[in-house]
Amino acid sequence: MNGLQACLLLSALLFAIGLAGALTRRNAILVLIGIELMLNAANINFIAFWHYGAATPRITGVMFAVFSIAVAAAEAAVGLAIILAAYRRSRTTDLDAMNSLKG
Repeated sequence: MNGLQACLLLSALLFAIGLAGALTRRNAILVLIGIELMLNAANINFIAFWHYGAATPRITGVMFAVFSIAVAAAEAAVGLAIILAAYRRSRTTDLDAMNSLKG
């Protein structure tokens, strides 16, 4: 197994763990953690394809990863703010119990 395959395998495992966590958990914070794991798996793919791809002096893979990290940080901040606002209203982080948005 070469380096690219190892990185892609690690990324696939990390993405699968994040997806399982986001789909099976009822706690809103654990769902956000699962989404962050999936974004980190995508970052590993960006860096792996940049490192093991065609030899170019450009750092496009690193720039994609840095942009993705910035988007993930903004998503985490907004997501936590929404969860805090919902917690203040319903006093729970259980996604099934938060039904105040139902019409």
